[in-house]
Amino acid sequence: MPPWCVLGLTPHSGWAAAVLLGGTPQHPQVLARERLVLCEATEPESRQPYHALAALPLPEAHRRLAHFEARARALASASVRPLAERAAAAGARLAAAGILDASGRGRADLAAILASHALIHAAEGNHFRAALAGACQSLGVSVTRLPRGQLEARAATVLGRPAQQLGDAVRALGAQVGAPWGADQKCAALLAWLLLAQHSTRT
Repeated sequence: MPPWCVLGLTPHSGWAAAVLLGGTPQHPQVLARERLVLCEATEPESRQPYHALAALPLPEAHRRLAHFEARARALASASVRPLAERAAAAGARLAAAGILDASGRGRADLAAILASHALIHAAEGNHFRAALAGACQSLGVSVTRLPRGQLEARAATVLGRPAQQLGDAVRALGAQVGAPWGADQKCAALLAWLLLAQHSTRT
C-alpha cells in the first residue's frame, strides 16, 4: 500500500459519515468506516445551532454561535485524529480529505441568516463542514470541498470509468467493512477514491 491514504466525509447536522481509503486508484482499500459525532449529547441545540439562535437577541446569538463553533471544532478534531492514528498504524499517512458540500448560497452575516429559514439550513450545513475542514487542516491534511451534484461526473472523469461501473465498484467496497454501507458511506468512499486518484498523480 502507498505510504498515504485519504478520507472522505459526508456531513449532516451533528454527525458525518467517514470513509478512510488506502490502496491505489486501481485497487482502493477501505481502512475504516466511522460515524463521527459533531454535537454534544448533553446540549441538544448544538445539533441545529442556528435554529437555536433564531429567537435570541443578536449579541447573544453571536456569543452562543462562538460557543457552538468552538465545540464543533473540538468534537471534529477528537473524531478525525483517531482516523489519522489508524492510518499511521496501517503504515500510511493521512494526506488529503474530501468534504461533500452543498450547492447553496454564498455566505451572509448572522442577522441575514437568522431572518431566513433557508439560510439557517445552509449555515448549519456549513457549520459542520467548517468544523471538519478545520480539524483536518490542523493535522496538516489538505482539504477539498466538492458539491454533491458534481461528485459522480468528476469521479467518472478522474477515474476514467463510467458512472454505472463506479457505482458497482463502490458498492463492492462496502463488502470490505460490512454494514452500514448506505448512500452516505458510498458518497464518502467515492469522494475518497477520487482524491486517491488525484493525489497519486502528484506524488
